[in-house]
Amino acid sequence: MDALQLSQWQFGITTVYHFLFVPLTLGTVWLVAGFQTAYYRTGKVKYLQLTKFFGKLFLINFAMGVVTGIVQEFQFGMNWSDYSRFVGDVFGAPLAMEGLLAFFLESTFLGLWIFGWDRLPKRIHLMTIWAAALGTMLSAYFILAANAFMQHPVGYEIDPETGRAVLNDIGAVLFQNTAVIAFFHTMFAAFLVSGAGVAAVGAWMVMKNRQVDVFRPAIKVGAWTILVAAVGVAYTGDLDMKIMVDQQPMKVAAAEALYETQENAPFSILSIGDVSGDSAVTIIEVPGLLSWLATGTWNGPESTVQGINNLQAQYLEEFPQYGPDMNFVPYVPVTYWGFRLMIGLGMIAALYALIVLWAFRGGRAPRNRLFAVFNTFIVLFPLFGISAGWIFTEMGRQPWIVFGEQITADGVSPLLTTTEVWISMIGFTLLYAVLAIIEVTLLLKYIKQGAPETVVEDPYSESKKDDDKQLYFAY
Repeated sequence: MDALQLSQWQFGITTVYHFLFVPLTLGTVWLVAGFQTAYYRTGKVKYLQLTKFFGKLFLINFAMGVVTGIVQEFQFGMNWSDYSRFVGDVFGAPLAMEGLLAFFLESTFLGLWIFGWDRLPKRIHLMTIWAAALGTMLSAYFILAANAFMQHPVGYEIDPETGRAVLNDIGAVLFQNTAVIAFFHTMFAAFLVSGAGVAAVGAWMVMKNRQVDVFRPAIKVGAWTILVAAVGVAYTGDLDMKIMVDQQPMKVAAAEALYETQENAPFSILSIGDVSGDSAVTIIEVPGLLSWLATGTWNGPESTVQGINNLQAQYLEEFPQYGPDMNFVPYVPVTYWGFRLMIGLGMIAALYALIVLWAFRGGRAPRNRLFAVFNTFIVLFPLFGISAGWIFTEMGRQPWIVFGEQITADGVSPLLTTTEVWISMIGFTLLYAVLAIIEVTLLLKYIKQGAPETVVEDPYSESKKDDDKQLYFAY
């Protein structure tokens, strides 16, 4: 493999690894805020116990997300300097907003939440966790807006002297429909993962007959979060599909391995063999469903979905500067199966939520060993589903790094060598392996400990009695 291929593998590996922590962080912080709000409104100690328990798990995950996320920005300069030089003025704007606004917001208020239990008034302390949750959401939005520019570049012009993209409309970059829908789709997916995590931990504790009164509410909260999120994911996914048809039709065709333009195009649920267009055999398909997903209609000319071959010919005419041998088709097996894994694994999480609500109804608790194993690993299903979705999103854009403006081969650092990439990739792999061991060890340790048995019934009251426990700002 050359430096380009190795850089693609490195960025893909580090990005997917980083994103394992992101959805848990995005969703769990809101659930923690919800538990603390329930304690604030009811005064029931079990909600305080859940707040502290899931808050600790959230903080572990948040720290890992920060550490692994920093690597991504370094790679823009090390591996993708030509890309950074071309779109840095545009791509850097939302990333700067994320770092200077969103990250500082979430980290500042998260620090106040961690250290403010017996120092801040009850209402103010509750506001800090909600502010931190808002910060995580804004952080996600800015990053997704930057990624949306790569999928559908807007709000820029090409400087004729430098050949670089120059920002001329930050509003278009931040609020184009590609960014807005991707944000809602990602947030619902994050709640799918976090709901599965909360429900699974609660179910495990109840099946172990430990702190049953504390964790039964967590099961219901987690399960209902999954179901609501699943509806949101499906709805926003449908909207995203229709936007994709207009902006990246080749990605849609590759997701379905649709090689010829069709009206009333069927949706292939499962195929066997090579989906490269020669020997794939669809064994389960729904007539007209792809047309409906892509265009909102089942029949007629309006239902036409463009095929790969037609789009390849169209792009050769539209972009003659890349030559007649340029292949504009992404790697179809990855897009085809990535799209189905994304949907299928998310549906498994929704099925799990229904099973949990039924199995734990009315004070019941299942003792089935098969369910216990399923419950232990359920969080991996939506988590891997999201990862498959991101792989589909990024691989489906290839060979473009910025759709219609720069191909991936033109974005790699020109002086980068394969040896340099191998060194950094091996280093990241070893480091991430250590971090994975630390993450799993800490999570399992604190899950097994359970919620704190002894908590101050009103931890905020101490701030009124101890003059030494005041919040000072040091300059």
